[in-house]
Amino acid sequence: MFNKRMRIKALLANEAANYQVTVMGWVRTFRNNQFIALNDGSTNNNLQVVATLGLFDERMLKRITTGACIKVAGEVITSLGKGQKVELKATSIEILGDSDAEKFPLQPKRHSLEFLREIAHLRFKTNTFGSVFRVRHSLAYAVHKFFNDKGFVYLHTPIITASDAEGAGEMFKVTCLPLDGTAPKNEDGTVNYKEDFFGRSTNLTVSGQLEGELAAMAFSDIYTFGPTFRAENSNTTRHLAEFWMIEPEVAFNDLEDNMNLAEEFIKFIIKHAMDNNREDIEFLAQRLDEEEKQKPQNERNEMGLVEKLDFVVNNDFERLTYTEAIEILMESNHNKKKKFQYLIEGWGSDLHSEHERYLVEKHFKRPVILINYPKDIKSFYMRMNDDGKTVAAMDILAPGIGEIVGGSQREERLDKLTRRMNEMNIPAEDLNWYLDTRRFGSCPHAGFGLGFERLVQFVTGMGNIRDVIPFPRYPKSAEF
Repeated sequence: MFNKRMRIKALLANEAANYQVTVMGWVRTFRNNQFIALNDGSTNNNLQVVATLGLFDERMLKRITTGACIKVAGEVITSLGKGQKVELKATSIEILGDSDAEKFPLQPKRHSLEFLREIAHLRFKTNTFGSVFRVRHSLAYAVHKFFNDKGFVYLHTPIITASDAEGAGEMFKVTCLPLDGTAPKNEDGTVNYKEDFFGRSTNLTVSGQLEGELAAMAFSDIYTFGPTFRAENSNTTRHLAEFWMIEPEVAFNDLEDNMNLAEEFIKFIIKHAMDNNREDIEFLAQRLDEEEKQKPQNERNEMGLVEKLDFVVNNDFERLTYTEAIEILMESNHNKKKKFQYLIEGWGSDLHSEHERYLVEKHFKRPVILINYPKDIKSFYMRMNDDGKTVAAMDILAPGIGEIVGGSQREERLDKLTRRMNEMNIPAEDLNWYLDTRRFGSCPHAGFGLGFERLVQFVTGMGNIRDVIPFPRYPKSAEF
């Protein structure tokens, strides 16, 4: 069998010696024509392979360059050098894939994240992105474990849809009609989508929530975890055009149940990553510390990455109403001294990232759950509160990135839901299938959406959301 190999992480964790093993991986460095630093992606730690002088063909040794892929068999021995407890004394070395050292863009030195973003197809080979994507994997696994252990049904909601769940209109259109102006037209000059593939206008989904609610009305507890899309011309460190969303929908839950589930969920998956990816998180914490030292003192985070994650896992989230948050912000020195880019004028103001981060990082210094927002700044499906002004919405705000979760108790009363849709000019006939959930056995229910990349950002400490998804999609960029 060709692929009878031992992963480097397992070999280094074992610390035993005097046994035969085969490893495969990529060369990080080759020193003195004798010492190979080999990495296979299972850990940031390299295995030192010793190629005894005079034992191997010189022509083959010249092909052992940074980036080359090799297969090594030999004996694991106790290391006499610093930095590793064991090393591999090679008895055979096979070149699986050559690498042109002069053209290979990842040399054994520190590269900027901006440069690595330009070669995103190769950045997995670096320590930073090795750690980021191993943590991302661990978090994704924890998502499924959390919901599976609670008896939730995993629902695959459509990527192509005719509905706009958010009412935002910032959608990518899906069509097979020609784009050269020859598409069939209606009498008023608009495109006749009845001639299109699906017989109607369709787009890439912005959320699986509405379809998720349909399933929750039968299974009680469901969740989705899949790609979503926003055609939003936003070039920030917090936005992507393609990202992944986790969206549970739960029958018989009210707003408080929803908050409890979201807080428990966030704590569980962060703890899972900390328990299973400690080495990677500590590496990223050290990297973040070095980055923080380059900032002015007043801009540095008060907590290191590991300390911040421990704090989130071990402390209750602060809970307050939108109204209470507005009062805090209006009375803050930041607002009075006009340090906010968007000043808080009064009740009804939309909260921006700078306001969310102020509440979390300056005022409470812990994650915050805000509830009961004005109805005019929230979506049509959120349950109207008895005051007639606010809806049973919730946002969870996290240090460093602001909103990480958005959710609500859904409006289960047909009359109030249709009235709200009319107020917001959302045609009821297009969502007749959705309204059936209120006609046939409606019940109180709630759910939330968590942007997976923002969660990965939070856990890894990465400053730019484009660095926590393998191939980022944003305006003017669809490489790879």
